Amino acid sequence: MAGLDISELVELALLLIAVGALSGLLAGVFGIGGGAILVPVFYECFRMAGVPLEVRMPLCIGTSLAVIIPTSIRSFQAHYKRGAVDMTILRTWWLPIVIGVISGSVIARYAPERLFKIVFVAVAYSAAARLIFAREGWKFGDDLPDGPLMRVYGFCVGILSTLMGIGGGLFSNLLMTFYGRPIHQAVATSSALAVLISIPGALGYIYAGWPAAANYPAVTALQIPFALGYVSLIGAVLVMPMSLVTAPLGVRAAHAMSKRTLEAAFGCYLFIVGSRFVMSLLGGQ
Repeated sequence: MAGLDISELVELALLLIAVGALSGLLAGVFGIGGGAILVPVFYECFRMAGVPLEVRMPLCIGTSLAVIIPTSIRSFQAHYKRGAVDMTILRTWWLPIVIGVISGSVIARYAPERLFKIVFVAVAYSAAARLIFAREGWKFGDDLPDGPLMRVYGFCVGILSTLMGIGGGLFSNLLMTFYGRPIHQAVATSSALAVLISIPGALGYIYAGWPAAANYPAVTALQIPFALGYVSLIGAVLVMPMSLVTAPLGVRAAHAMSKRTLEAAFGCYLFIVGSRFVMSLLGGQ
């Protein structure tokens, strides 16, 4: 990492470890896989490390998806043991979601860096407004639809999650609550969807990052060896262990919170992280 001395490297490593703990907690609380916190923090870490702006955001997203894999599996297992996961939704959505993830990975290979930030901000702000100001009457229907519309929803969850570097919980939480499903069931089911999204998503960003690696050979590992495409293995290894420890704690916290508290907390968090990328879009960093 050119330009960083030993003390800065230690600070960066400690920050990533702390982020791992927080992302695991959020994965359990919100069923989001932790990506909504990982992407903004990875962005700051990679900026400090001198990663070029042109590839910084996709590197954050790919690394986030890689970290989400074990975290989402751990979170899903904890929710499944409580019987809170809707397996019918999983059976309907698994194929459209995987197709959406593949499509998002192809887009990531060719899209400009600003697209990732714009998608992140638009979705985060929309979700925050829904969660913070929600009223009981804000619904699309009394239950989730059958047939083609449900599969379209699954495809959208897959492609948007891949472009944001999150586990899909943000979108599936909103969809399920818009159709009258309890927030606790939405969170639990979202943790399962994160497993479906993170594994092919991380592989897709490895594929998407090979051309960038040719142009920026030092970027793929933050100027340290051991990275694949748009996945920094150094970042992933530092974050993963603590996220696995704290994910079950987040699950317990989610089931102890009221529906309204859980929604408001999630909404405020999304507003904060969305605002970070608004500043980045305006300032170019």
